[in-house]
Amino acid sequence: MQDSPPAETDAQRATTSDDDADRTAIVVARDADEQPDTTEIERLARAAGYEVVDTLTQRREEGGQYNVGRGKAEELARRVVATDADAALFDLELTPGQYGSLTALLPDGTGVVDRHRLVLDIFETGAGDEAARLQVELARLRYELPKLRETEERTHMQRAAETGSRVVDTERRIRIVENKLDELTDRASERRAERREQGFDLVAIAGYTNAGKSTLLHRLADDLAVDEMAPDHADLDGVAAVEDRLFKTLDTTTRRATIGGRRVLLTDTVGLVDGIPHDLVASFSATLDAVADSDAALLVVDASDPLPTMREKLRVSLAELDDPRGELLVVLNKSDLVDDEALEERRNAVDSVAGDRTAEVLAVSALAGGGAENLRDAVAAALPSETAQFDLPNIGDTQSFLAWAHDHGRVTAEYDGDRVRVEFAGRPAVVDRARSRATAIREG
Repeated sequence: MQDSPPAETDAQRATTSDDDADRTAIVVARDADEQPDTTEIERLARAAGYEVVDTLTQRREEGGQYNVGRGKAEELARRVVATDADAALFDLELTPGQYGSLTALLPDGTGVVDRHRLVLDIFETGAGDEAARLQVELARLRYELPKLRETEERTHMQRAAETGSRVVDTERRIRIVENKLDELTDRASERRAERREQGFDLVAIAGYTNAGKSTLLHRLADDLAVDEMAPDHADLDGVAAVEDRLFKTLDTTTRRATIGGRRVLLTDTVGLVDGIPHDLVASFSATLDAVADSDAALLVVDASDPLPTMREKLRVSLAELDDPRGELLVVLNKSDLVDDEALEERRNAVDSVAGDRTAEVLAVSALAGGGAENLRDAVAAALPSETAQFDLPNIGDTQSFLAWAHDHGRVTAEYDGDRVRVEFAGRPAVVDRARSRATAIREG
């Protein structure tokens, strides 16, 4: 029997309407220490296709039943009726109990969507390839499961027996998606191994969205250029466009680059986003594996962020990203937007947060090009390398060997009569293959 995905919750229906232009929402924000700023959640709402018709804020400690206080929750219910809003969007994470209480309090059919769910819906919109779609589905299912459990506990087992258990359906679907992702992950790992056999070094670009990862890819790749980027790109116009930051980079993008004479494959990985808990980030492991299995990784940090924000993003990035098999380089991007004193503060912050996890800290402006050559040199130095010298006869087989060597590493060849002295540098495994080929020529 074919398994089908579990039925949608009210929150899912509120964020998957066919007529996005007609969706309206009230934004709700609470903070214990200061008056909440709703700018970011309103941008998220627009990215998800909502028109924000009202905002509701509260400065207080978290309330157990509704997250906001009872009075504020009741005011929200009145405003939903007054504005005929389709959903209430919360700039915080709701517990399953709070979600259930709010759903019961608000008018029937009103979507209750917290920040995590909202970000996932934006991710879902931008998921292009199969791996991205499955990872988003897995994150969504894991997010919804506790709420479904809470709902079934409230309705008791009798109704579950009559209608079927959505918890069981969801758990079954999670296992199916996990198995599919495992297969895709295995295939991706095999492709990385094949690319290494072909002589490529693998460099992953990681970091928060809007840190400039895509711009850096354009700066380093052989077939891309920064001046060819779309004019409305967030890095180019200085506007923090949520659409660019959240889902333009969900699918990984890989391009060829020549760095220090080495053939490199640069992979721009999924961007980290504020407000996603660790267990949901874990759902994107198939993408983040590109970082763990890289020969070198570039962790891009927005140097123009306020220092406390930069420190926190760096801390979260290091917690979520597995150590690469190679060196980890921290790239302080947009360094041209801060003065020397601020830049030095950010270098010190990286040292204190990252410790010995990072091999080097480099200040770069991916947009303007400043520091790009230093970055290239640092990447070249970080890549695994070995050198071998060969003295070969100047024959056809040697010329074929040289053609192969140029495709798989760095080559210097000196001709002396009927002899060719070759110096070859590349990945250790590739150098071993070069030695075998050279031996075959000498013994042939």
